Amino acid sequence: QVQLVESGGGSVQAGGSLRLSCAASGSIFTFNTMAWYRQAPGTQRELVAAMNSGGSTNYADSVKGRFTISRDNAKNTVYLQMNNLKPEDTAVYYCNLFMRRGYWGQGTQVTVSS
Repeated sequence: QVQLVESGGGSVQAGGSLRLSCAASGSIFTFNTMAWYRQAPGTQRELVAAMNSGGSTNYADSVKGRFTISRDNAKNTVYLQMNNLKPEDTAVYYCNLFMRRGYWGQGTQVTVSS
């Protein structure tokens, strides 16, 4: 059984920063991809950033230069450092672990006010 527990969401003013964390537990394969997705009301869930166990990363164009994904493989934990936040970053952020199939966290709300 795989479980993902997210933390670090909250409310911040535009230009501020937040750091999200997601810890995975259970039967975790060595080779996997951990990612952050987000979903704003009335929109589809979209990929924000992903990082595989080898260190390769992928970012949505809208967050490049502002967000940084990192991970601690020993702790099976992925982080998302979000800087220079904008109101359009407001969404529920979901952690995803992919290894043969995808697993999702419960989501954490990020609200950015102008």
